[in-house]
Amino acid sequence: MDQMVALYIVPTPIGNFGDISARAIEVLQQVDLIACEDTRHSGRLLSHFGIETRKTALHDHNERDRAQWIVEQLNEGKSIALISDAGTPLISDPGYHLVNHVRQAGHRVVPLPGACAAITALSASGLPSDRFSFEGFLPSKEKARIDKLEFLKEDPRTLIFYESPHRILYSLAAIVDVLGADRQVVMAREVTKTFETFLSGTAAEVLALVEADDNQQKGEMVIMCHGFTLSDEEGIPAVAVATLKLLCEELPLKKAAAIAGQIHGLKKNALYKYGLELDL
Repeated sequence: MDQMVALYIVPTPIGNFGDISARAIEVLQQVDLIACEDTRHSGRLLSHFGIETRKTALHDHNERDRAQWIVEQLNEGKSIALISDAGTPLISDPGYHLVNHVRQAGHRVVPLPGACAAITALSASGLPSDRFSFEGFLPSKEKARIDKLEFLKEDPRTLIFYESPHRILYSLAAIVDVLGADRQVVMAREVTKTFETFLSGTAAEVLALVEADDNQQKGEMVIMCHGFTLSDEEGIPAVAVATLKLLCEELPLKKAAAIAGQIHGLKKNALYKYGLELDL
């Protein structure tokens, strides 16, 4: 059965070809065109599954220009699949501008579930997974990297970053300096591939392990950091205090503490007690 006219967002394996879904193979076989981040890279995957559908390149440098052309193909009744080099398109990969353009043009965008390095790594990390924040790659420049981590320092959610071999030591060192040497960190490397490894411990311990083993500096990495937690030494995060004070201007302390706790992922009783100390 031919695919309906639509842009299909098709995840591809992040390492193990066996992780592709039967539906993804069917869609890639039946669409009129596959937009690939790198046609040569994707060609190996498509060839492995005997998929001979016509390919076109869509990457960071040409996405805005190609988006209108792809809309024109959809206008002509063609079905199109979008894939990235690995994993789910748009997740630290091209595709946002295209999807936005296609939706504005009135065409359907059909997502398929599938592989994503961030979610795959998180599921095996042992870190809290009920609330998390995917932050993509940390900035390459040192000041911007530090500023980004400072902004996230008191975020109570598990933080997830992607990282590359030539920047892994810099990023881990920055995490130690900004989030703290004792912050719990898990680094997943080469997830689903032959040399998959998970390193866990404090930020300082993980940095030391990676520094001591050149093999841990190779491949594709996912860094996961435990979210900020309250302790007697750390106290209430400044941003939560500001929220509590603002809410207390309009609400009773008990209600304000409950709302502030929900916003920042903190215990309402701790905020209520703190508010009493401040006489809010």
